[in-house]
Amino acid sequence: MGVVKPGDGVHRRDHHELLRSTMETLTAELAFHGTPIDRTLAQVTAAAVQLIPAVDAADVLLIDEGEFISVAPTSPWCPVLDAAQRDTGEGPCLEAAHASAVVRCDDLRKDPRWPAFAAIAVESDVYAMLSYQLYTHGAGSGALNLFSREIGAFSLENEALGAMLATHAAVALMAAQKQHQFESALASRDQIGQAKGMIMERFNVDAVGAFELLTRLSQDSNTPLREIAAQIVAHGPDHRSTS
Repeated sequence: MGVVKPGDGVHRRDHHELLRSTMETLTAELAFHGTPIDRTLAQVTAAAVQLIPAVDAADVLLIDEGEFISVAPTSPWCPVLDAAQRDTGEGPCLEAAHASAVVRCDDLRKDPRWPAFAAIAVESDVYAMLSYQLYTHGAGSGALNLFSREIGAFSLENEALGAMLATHAAVALMAAQKQHQFESALASRDQIGQAKGMIMERFNVDAVGAFELLTRLSQDSNTPLREIAAQIVAHGPDHRSTS
C-alpha cells in the first residue's frame, strides 16, 4: 500500500477546483458568441499548461491550403516545431491534423514514425507530444498540440484532460467558421441586392428581370453570382453588361 503524503489530498482538491473553474470559464466563453477565436484558443493552450503538469508548452496548428499557422503558442519554440513539421512533411501535429483523432508519442528519441522531425524536436529538448485533431474540412485542418520536455510524460489522465480541452477548441473553431460563413452570406446577399437595384435603375427592369440578368452574366462568364454582384457594385452595371 502506497504512502499518502500529507499534502496530497489538499493538492488534489486544489487541482480539481482549478480544473472546475477553468472549464467553467471556457464554457462561458463558448456561450458568448462575441469572444474572438484567438482569445478562446489562447485560453485553451494556457489551460493545458496550467492543468496538465506534464505539459511544458502548447499551441494550435491550423493548416489552410498548405499554409501553416501557429495560433496561441505558450512558448516561442512551438511555432519552430510546427515549421519543422511543415519542412519535413511529417510529425504528430501533421498526423493528427490530417488523419488521426489523437496522436501520442512518449519518446521521440525512439519513435520510428517521424525520424526527420524527431531529430529536430529532440535537439530542442522536446521528447514527448500529444496532438488532437480539431477539424478537417477541404484543404483546411487543425490540431491542438501539447509538448513535454520529459520522456514518457503523459498519463492516461493527462490524455483525457487534453481531450477535454481539444473538444473546447474544436467547438470554438466550428462556431467561428459558421459565424464567418453567416457573415459572408449576409454580405453576399447585401451586394446582390445592391447590384439588382443598380440594374433596375440603369435598365428600367423589375427585380425579377434584374436577377435574371445577374444570373445570365454569372452563367455566361462562369463566375459566381456574388462576384458578379461585387463587380457591379464596385464599377457600375455598364461595366459588366459590356464586358
